[in-house]
Amino acid sequence: MDAKKGVLAVVVLFIGFYMFKDPSGLAELASAGAGEGWGLTTQLFEATIRFLNELF
Repeated sequence: MDAKKGVLAVVVLFIGFYMFKDPSGLAELASAGAGEGWGLTTQLFEATIRFLNELF
């Protein structure tokens, strides 16, 4: 349990430091991550639909 809190604290500190040093870079990273996440989600749904179509 303590290790989880420690890792969470390190992640929060890193994000805070990154926001302070390069806020536009963090915004670009978040935007790119969201775009890739959406791409993976649509790819998953398309694969699921193809699988169900082949199954039935």
